[in-house]
Amino acid sequence: MKKEVAIGIDIGGTNTVIGIVDRAGNILAETTTPTLTNTDIREYLDSLTVKINEIVFQQNNTIEVKGIGIGAPSSNYFTGEIIGATNLGWGERVPLVELMREYYDYPVIVLTNDANSAAVGEKMYGGAQGMKDFIMLTLGTGVGSGIVVNDQLVLGHDGFAGELGHVITQPDGRECGCGRKGCLETYASATGICRTVSEIMATTNTKSELRNVAAESFTSRMIYDAAVKGDELALKAFALTGKMLGKAISDFVAFSSPEAVFLFGGLALAGDFIFTPTKEAMEENMCFLYSEKVKLLPSELDGAKIAILGASAVVWQEMKN
Repeated sequence: MKKEVAIGIDIGGTNTVIGIVDRAGNILAETTTPTLTNTDIREYLDSLTVKINEIVFQQNNTIEVKGIGIGAPSSNYFTGEIIGATNLGWGERVPLVELMREYYDYPVIVLTNDANSAAVGEKMYGGAQGMKDFIMLTLGTGVGSGIVVNDQLVLGHDGFAGELGHVITQPDGRECGCGRKGCLETYASATGICRTVSEIMATTNTKSELRNVAAESFTSRMIYDAAVKGDELALKAFALTGKMLGKAISDFVAFSSPEAVFLFGGLALAGDFIFTPTKEAMEENMCFLYSEKVKLLPSELDGAKIAILGASAVVWQEMKN
């Protein structure tokens, strides 16, 4: 009997990761291909499908592919389109699912954004198993979010619900790539904490090994490494970042009353440096109705695998609906 599998695809700005995943979350095969940006989308899809066909063929007819799940930036679940992803350079509106159906006739071909697929992956394979209400926050270059309410992913009428990274947490604050000022992701992301370090340096005399690094060369990893050594400036940056994130989470909780909020991504890997101040600020600002009821947890998914696990999980979720 053939094993039922899904193909998970994560389209990144530089590389695309492809994996064959069974229902239990075991990755049977994995490969990558360059994301051919600023070119004709069909040229990219020709390259992508060659890689897909290769790893499927390598399974020696032992699998049955039930569908393809694709995680991509600026994607619309309802229409199957990538919209306004200028960094990919394929045009303003790319009907990706429609184009993929020219190559494959699998029962399910579905597109969603990376944070939503991470939330579905966490529910199916990670710490959210058994939970019907939770929020996933991905703390990377920006802040992404996937919200699950009553066992359903919140998508909104147009597929773009739940962009919690673009909730304004600091009126007239830092400029955001979305064109507004003060969005959460300008503070509680890997790039945000680097900006915080730069601001502390400019406004205080706090000693720090980070002062030896050019501002444009900062990384969140450098800040973490400095914090481990007890660097005062780095510790202050984490405290301020956690305070901003925790306060925002206390507002998010009022929307859906989740059982837990999961943090994933590079900044979340800082462990107690980010979780402790975030939890403190979350509880300090929480409405009494939710106080001490919401868990703040790290994702239990492998950071290197979450993209394809999440994308493949969306296939199984789609088959249930």
